[in-house]
Amino acid sequence: MNSRKILRASLALCTTGLLFGSGVQVASATGQADERGAQAAARVVTYDSSGAAEFKDAVTQGAAAWNESVKNVQLKPVQPGQRANIIVVADNGWPRAQPTSLGNGRVWMGRQAVNQGHNTVRIASHELGHILGLPDVKPGPCSSLMSGASAGTSCTNQYPNAQEKASVERKFAGSKVYARDVAPKFALAVY
Repeated sequence: MNSRKILRASLALCTTGLLFGSGVQVASATGQADERGAQAAARVVTYDSSGAAEFKDAVTQGAAAWNESVKNVQLKPVQPGQRANIIVVADNGWPRAQPTSLGNGRVWMGRQAVNQGHNTVRIASHELGHILGLPDVKPGPCSSLMSGASAGTSCTNQYPNAQEKASVERKFAGSKVYARDVAPKFALAVY
């Protein structure tokens, strides 16, 4: 074998190794994708709703709405003995979220909005959206989860729209969290 053939073979092996390590699917000679290039598993973000009082079921349903809508991140209840990424509590104020970084923070399920007629599951899903890196979109239509209370009390939509889904998918794609995706430490988003 001459040195050119050896160089080409070495380069091909290195390129294939880099592609497998990057999560890119590489087709084999038979045209089938190699399993080693399959997509990485979703990032799991845990939540603790033990302090959410009467809103505990709404939080579970809000998390389920996100889990049905996106693939790159999944919201799961925290296991005993683990530290949760998201702490959810109930209070008498207005619903709000304080992200500390992407996928981490605190949510307050405020009774004030519920007393005015806003849907509890929509509130939970909206506030979890802030923890997943989404800003408020106000005023906005009911089809926009992040429009929050501006959509009115008749709005019960608990699911993110296509743009909101795509934004969360981008933020949680891969294993790296970039500085532009990290929410300001002291930002408080209100429903």
